Amino acid sequence: MDFVTLLAFAAVSFVGIATPGPTVLLALTNGSRHGLRAVAGMIGAVLSDFVLIGAVAIGLGALLAASEFWFSMLKWAGAAYLAFLGIMLLRSKGTIDAALKSGAPAGATSPFSIGLKSFMVAATNPKGYLFFSAFLPQFIDPILPQATQYMLLALVFAALDFLIMFGYAFFGSQAVRFLKTSGAMWLERACGGALLALAGSLAFYRRATV
Repeated sequence: MDFVTLLAFAAVSFVGIATPGPTVLLALTNGSRHGLRAVAGMIGAVLSDFVLIGAVAIGLGALLAASEFWFSMLKWAGAAYLAFLGIMLLRSKGTIDAALKSGAPAGATSPFSIGLKSFMVAATNPKGYLFFSAFLPQFIDPILPQATQYMLLALVFAALDFLIMFGYAFFGSQAVRFLKTSGAMWLERACGGALLALAGSLAFYRRATV
C-alpha cells in the first residue's frame, strides 16, 4: 500500500471519526465525569475498531448488508444499549455536580466498565460494519495480500480514533471546570438526551437496498 493511499485513508477517517456520534458523546461524558479514567473508554473504542475492521475483512459486513434478520438483530441491540446509556445519564443524580464540589472524578465506575461501554456502543452499531464494508475496499489493492492491508488500515484508524477521542475527553474534562454546577448537570442531561436521539435514529435506520 503506497503512502498517498494511506494518507488519503487517514484524511477521510479523521473526518469520519471527528464527526459527532455516540462514541464522541461518550468520550465527552467520560472526560467530564471520570477525568483521566476516560482513557479506558478510548481503549474500548480502539478495540472496537479492530473488531469492526476484522469482521469486515472476514465478510461479516457483507452478511449484514445481505441479511435483514442479522442486520435487525444487531440494530436493535445497538439501539437498546444507546437508549439504556441515555436514560442512565438523564436519571443520574448529580455525578458531575459532585465531582465539581469535591474536585475528584465522579462516581466509582471502574476503568473496565468505562472501556466496556465505549466498546459496546461501537460494536453493536450496524452502521459501523456497513460503513467499513463500503469504505475499506476503496483502499485495498486486490493484487497484494489483503490481511496485511486490513491490519495496516486498522492500525491507522485506531490511532486516529484514540487521538480524537482523547481530544474530546480532554475538552469535556476542561469544559466542566468552567461550568457552574447547574450547567454541569445540564451537560450530563444534554449528552443523555443526544444518546437517546441517536438510539431512535438507529432504530429507524434501514439497510440500503439495490
